[in-house]
Amino acid sequence: MLRRKNDILLKSAFEEAFPDLLRFFFKDADQLFDMERGFEFMDKELMELFPELEKKGGNRLVDMLVKVYSSEGQEEWLLIHLEIQAQHDRQFSRRMFQYFYRIYDRYDVPITAIAVFTGSQKPVKSDGFEYQFLGTEIQYTYNAYHILEHSEEQLLNMNNPFGFIVLAAQKALLMNKIPEQALAEHRLTIAKALIASKQYDSERIKRFLYFLKTFIYIGNSEINDTFDYEIDLLTGNHHTMGIIETIQMLAKEEWREKGLEEGIEKGIEQGIEKGLKRESSKELNKGLSKELN
Repeated sequence: MLRRKNDILLKSAFEEAFPDLLRFFFKDADQLFDMERGFEFMDKELMELFPELEKKGGNRLVDMLVKVYSSEGQEEWLLIHLEIQAQHDRQFSRRMFQYFYRIYDRYDVPITAIAVFTGSQKPVKSDGFEYQFLGTEIQYTYNAYHILEHSEEQLLNMNNPFGFIVLAAQKALLMNKIPEQALAEHRLTIAKALIASKQYDSERIKRFLYFLKTFIYIGNSEINDTFDYEIDLLTGNHHTMGIIETIQMLAKEEWREKGLEEGIEKGIEQGIEKGLKRESSKELNKGLSKELN
């Protein structure tokens, strides 16, 4: 359950920092893509294209299909696949090829694919799928990256906030393997580096800290209070939202997007209406009682 939760959190972080993700994997991203035009995350379309992948080892919840625009204004598609298994399996490259040909067949647009591995060990190097039969040959290659390819020092000094997400993924591998105090020091190092980089506004920093505290989870409340205090000193903000308040805020935003808030409001309205009816009934009974007396 923890692994599944962290995979979904990591996907959300990838979406939040998607422009920086592009710059991380493509050095000339700002020349290739129109960052100002935004991106469209196509989870629904991905689920429709691959309904059976979950049974074969894929995870539709953390795979990403994203529509991007080139700097020339043309539609292009970028497939990000987050491999959730600790080790590279034999069928992975085949699945990546399936991703490619189904998307290409459906949309007929340029596609690039990136596989990001988040396990504790680097898989055997494999970034392609080959097929040969009676003179028919296919060779499909894709971009492959493992979160341990860069050192902590490299990630902290690469001048790209996405490196902090990768570093958080590295440190999450240490959970339950080192003391919580040591893990907390790693977490605080990442937070300090992000704030010092001055590449995110206060809202983005707040959301990243939420991700960091939830992704690298520490149950000790005293350690978490110290983390909040250190962040207050760094930001000059003595009223920084705690993790509980932040979670409540984000949950409310998600519920609002799904229309749940509307249901809550209707429930409140119905409750008020019932309350008013009860009050009206009380007043009516009082009036009748006075007249009878």
